[in-house]
Amino acid sequence: MVKFKFFIDFAREENWLNEMARKGYALEKVTLGYHFRKSEPEDAQIRIDHRIFHSQEEYINYCTLFEDSGWKHVAGGKSTGVQYFKRLSPASDEDIFSDDLSKAERYIRASRVWFSSMILMFVMLVVLVLTGGVDYRAMINPSMFYLTPGLWERSGDAFWRAFWFETPFALFRAALLYFYPISLLFYTVLAIKTQNLYKKEKGILPE
Repeated sequence: MVKFKFFIDFAREENWLNEMARKGYALEKVTLGYHFRKSEPEDAQIRIDHRIFHSQEEYINYCTLFEDSGWKHVAGGKSTGVQYFKRLSPASDEDIFSDDLSKAERYIRASRVWFSSMILMFVMLVVLVLTGGVDYRAMINPSMFYLTPGLWERSGDAFWRAFWFETPFALFRAALLYFYPISLLFYTVLAIKTQNLYKKEKGILPE
């Protein structure tokens, strides 16, 4: 079974995954969605960290460290950022984090990733505008997405045939133009929200 959800707050994500386990759905992997397999209901404990690794060896050592403490790595990869762990037994360490500060720092690591993505989108948008790769004026005048000469002077069947023929291409051009500002806004919001979650975990901001 695959479930499609998006979380910014790791604590809420953990609670949801634990609830799914109690319903008899064990987490197998996380790609575009959460992949579960049907299993016996259990009172599982899932914990989430956020780390990106520069080498496969560093990633393997990281997973091994937690497994030695009784936490199995169940989802995530070297470059995915979000890492999922499941407690193997009551004798395992109570948490994957040694203290509240290290637990809060997962949010600042996530925030840095979103901030880097935000900067990348901003630079690409500026470059495309300056080089003429996209024409920002089309955001105000969508008819500019249609490049057929004399299209808007036509009428009747000649207009509609040309209009419907070019509309898919116009939509594609529009998607390219709007992708960058929408992505820029999206990553900005995520960077700010994860920063605030980090501050809440540290007690800087009220709950």
